[in-house]
Amino acid sequence: MTWSTGTAGLAVGLLIAVVTAPVGVSGAVFLLPVQLSVLGVPSPAVTPTNLLYNVVAGPGALLRHYRDGLLRSSLTLRLVTGTLPGVVIGAVVRVFAVPGATTFRLLVAALLMPLGLWLIGRTLQPVRPAVAAAPSPGAVTGLALVVGVVGGIYGIGGGSILSLVLVGRGMPVARVAPAALASTFATSVAGAAVFALLSLTGSRAIAPDWYLGLACGLGGLIGGYLGARLRPRLPETALRLLLGALAAVLGALYAVQSLR
Repeated sequence: MTWSTGTAGLAVGLLIAVVTAPVGVSGAVFLLPVQLSVLGVPSPAVTPTNLLYNVVAGPGALLRHYRDGLLRSSLTLRLVTGTLPGVVIGAVVRVFAVPGATTFRLLVAALLMPLGLWLIGRTLQPVRPAVAAAPSPGAVTGLALVVGVVGGIYGIGGGSILSLVLVGRGMPVARVAPAALASTFATSVAGAAVFALLSLTGSRAIAPDWYLGLACGLGGLIGGYLGARLRPRLPETALRLLLGALAAVLGALYAVQSLR
């Protein structure tokens, strides 16, 4: 990796984290098109590189949330408990069952675009309180397990999908964002380690791009802290619409790329 590539990665990581951290998303999923289309990171190595980004970038936003006393919640514990085993399963699936870039992009598009549009619709046309009730603790843990598998497949730790679903089910962004980011960080540490071990079993490029992941992560570390400070200044409706729009636009981008 050249100095120019590292500088570009740092800048991209910083900008993405500033925008996504207020809604509980690390921003790693937005690095995927940059890595695949611009920087030429091979698939499936792009997934552990994204997990490495989460590991480095995560403490920035988490430090701010910790200072605000937002990480000591039962929701954080349930999300981490569910996503940790799931991300290990997802990493194995990613390496042995979904190695192709086209399949990879289609999966991302199929997940994020409908979830983003669903959240936008729920925000613009709120449903009755009885329908919008938050899921039960058991349902949250089960959802976290499934999302952990999916997150391990495409390298976001699962926090992005958890934020979309939980906020869409009526939970406030202020409660969901810290827990989702904590879950993303914990599962990214586990996922990156699993990919590093799996890289020893074959000749394919499934180890992370360490230099690029660290460069992007350093930018995300700074941007995540700034984004977490920005969250209390934004209204709940704006945060929900931002989260939904980010997911829908990214899903559409991947759908277009997969058809080329």
